[in-house]
Amino acid sequence: MQNQRNVLGEPLEPCCTDPMTGFYRDGSCRVGPEDFGVHSVCAQLTEAFLNFSLEQGNDLVTPVPQAGFPGLHPGDRGCLCASRWKEAVEAGAAPPVKLTATHEATLEVVSLAELKRHALDLC
Repeated sequence: MQNQRNVLGEPLEPCCTDPMTGFYRDGSCRVGPEDFGVHSVCAQLTEAFLNFSLEQGNDLVTPVPQAGFPGLHPGDRGCLCASRWKEAVEAGAAPPVKLTATHEATLEVVSLAELKRHALDLC
């Protein structure tokens, strides 16, 4: 899984290590064959998104200590499923994204133009 690229075609940068994020729990939104959810979008979480996710049945706020999951808060960065982020866009609850840490696989679900409209780090 070396040489993974971001949506800008550059080397994928880390998303967050505090709290640790990513499907592989290595701080990166890299993807691989085991990641059926495509956790490829590096986003800075907002209260609106966390509430939206909870309404969709995905509680990202409640800690699950036995799984090593601390629970997430507004302001935390995390790797989100591309399809859930797209749903959040359509619902008006999409959190901002870090383009340099968002994996290129996201472009199979969301356009670069849409990602740029929600970017934290426009170049």
